[in-house]
Amino acid sequence: MNKSGNERELRELIRVMEAKLGIIGEIEAACCGISFTQCHAVTEIGRVPNISLNELAEKLNLDNSTMSRTVNNLVNANLVNREIDSNDRRYITISLTDSGMEMFEKIEDSMGNYFKKIYDNIPQDKSSQVLECLRLLIDAINKSNC
Repeated sequence: MNKSGNERELRELIRVMEAKLGIIGEIEAACCGISFTQCHAVTEIGRVPNISLNELAEKLNLDNSTMSRTVNNLVNANLVNREIDSNDRRYITISLTDSGMEMFEKIEDSMGNYFKKIYDNIPQDKSSQVLECLRLLIDAINKSNC
């Protein structure tokens, strides 16, 4: 296959993977009663307690205004706390409430189990190759500013 054919195949494979994993994300988010973006935000906040609004927006590849609206919805749902730094009122940190921590743990358990099933279906002699290929793909995406 020529390079252009490989590029098309890469695009198609990523599209299929995105669709398959997107459906899983939507199902998981629906189970928790929050949007897909909110589900991702809860996960990132759970992984990085007291994350700043700017850092969270960067991790989720969202602009600050969209991230702020998402956080507002999570505050209203009593899933996160938003605190303004006493020394710099522009600096806002976000942490999970007890309810948010319960949701985070539920999401982590559920997604951990799902991805374990996927990983277990990869031939053992290929599993490290798959992980390395995904790391290379992420690196290429980062370098191309996609």
